[in-house]
Amino acid sequence: MSPSQNALDDVIENEQSWRLSASQLAVLVNSGRLSAYSVARQALARLEAVNPAINAVVDYRSDDVLAQAKRIDERLAAGEEVGPLAGVPVTIKINTDQKGYANTNGLMLQKDLIADANNPVVQRLIDAGAILLGRTNTPAFSARLFTNNRLHGHTYNPRNKALTPGGSSGGAASALASGIGALAHGTDIAGSIRYPAFACGVHGLRPTLGRVANFNASGAERGIGPQLMSVAGPLARSVADLRLALGVMAQPDPRDVWYQPAPLHGTPKPKRAAVCLRPEGLETAPEIQHELHKAADALRASGWVVDEVEELPSLKEPASLQLSLWLADGFEQWAEVAEQEGDVAILKMIDKARGFVDRLPADALSSTLTKRATVIRQWKRLLAQYSLVLLPPAAELALPDQLDLTDPERMSRGLFPMMAIPVLGIPAMTLTTALTDDNTPVGIQLLGDSFREDILLEAGGVIEASATPVTIAQPEF
Repeated sequence: MSPSQNALDDVIENEQSWRLSASQLAVLVNSGRLSAYSVARQALARLEAVNPAINAVVDYRSDDVLAQAKRIDERLAAGEEVGPLAGVPVTIKINTDQKGYANTNGLMLQKDLIADANNPVVQRLIDAGAILLGRTNTPAFSARLFTNNRLHGHTYNPRNKALTPGGSSGGAASALASGIGALAHGTDIAGSIRYPAFACGVHGLRPTLGRVANFNASGAERGIGPQLMSVAGPLARSVADLRLALGVMAQPDPRDVWYQPAPLHGTPKPKRAAVCLRPEGLETAPEIQHELHKAADALRASGWVVDEVEELPSLKEPASLQLSLWLADGFEQWAEVAEQEGDVAILKMIDKARGFVDRLPADALSSTLTKRATVIRQWKRLLAQYSLVLLPPAAELALPDQLDLTDPERMSRGLFPMMAIPVLGIPAMTLTTALTDDNTPVGIQLLGDSFREDILLEAGGVIEASATPVTIAQPEF
């Protein structure tokens, strides 16, 4: 929710620009009311005040941040157009190339893997005038829903230390929820943007594969299976900021062979949505079901037709196919590198996965791709009937931290609504809509057809307007 003019004046006067949205900051910097330098200085002060409690940002250089801001102010003073993110502090996930910084992917083995060029997403953010504030933590190999590793340590959920901040973009979500940066960059191969956003109480958008050009020359994600379904996307504290960030990120780059120059706004489609509370018998938490009902009511009030459906095309099957595609090719290489790294949680994950891999047939990769085409057709038929699908992100609210080490079965069984999406090749968004009495975020998931992020953002804005506003966490551990 945007502050009133008086509240905005107070934020500026009290040097708390870190409370503002990306959209507000860009307007204020472009208009000259705030300097990029002052925004950067206040963003660094916020980082230094709260990051010690949550360990979300694991690499930043104050001098570099202030130098970026100074260049933006100089360009504005010279009458140049800086871009739609002028002076907006943005964090970058540590598994992504940023020139001059180590692309560690949470690995001791890659602590000295210095990028000599920017990932396309990073370059687009710079070109749009953003200030790259710092680099956010991931689990080792960016491969868990819990964020800690031997190199950078443990990242905590700023709303409740007992809960996971999610993964693999757990540092991104934790930082953003705490007011460190107005936007966060993340990547998602099985929920790695959407689950951390859900867990930390912000919004996260996984764009369609091919929407955002994404390429790491350093090869930091080698050794963990095919990356075909991994995409880059934004996390934000408002839907308007998600839209702003997507417009910046969705630019071409010849290094990404999957990029598609699809328009950001498609042809109008009927405002017809389906809501499913318990897909395939999912034991959905009552709080999530309540928020799905509220979201459906908000859409109806704005002119949408919303049907409550008992079932959707399968999500369990594409979630299983996702696992097959991830593990059927390159598993032994991943296992070998993981042995060298020595991360206990990843080694446990590999031990558990080995039984699954050993049962895969010789033609696992080709047969999985054939089955994938079948489930995509089923979903395409549904999305021809409904422009939007509302469903749970997961069965439970944010899980206890490190649950995969103590109860992996509980950890995995309720996640298929999120894990299935990459196989389907469609965009998905998680929206935070409420907080429980113990400060646990509650949210929902929205799905749309390929390259129809515009529909998700339109509907998300309607739902957001009737929901509890996203707040900035004050970690006091």
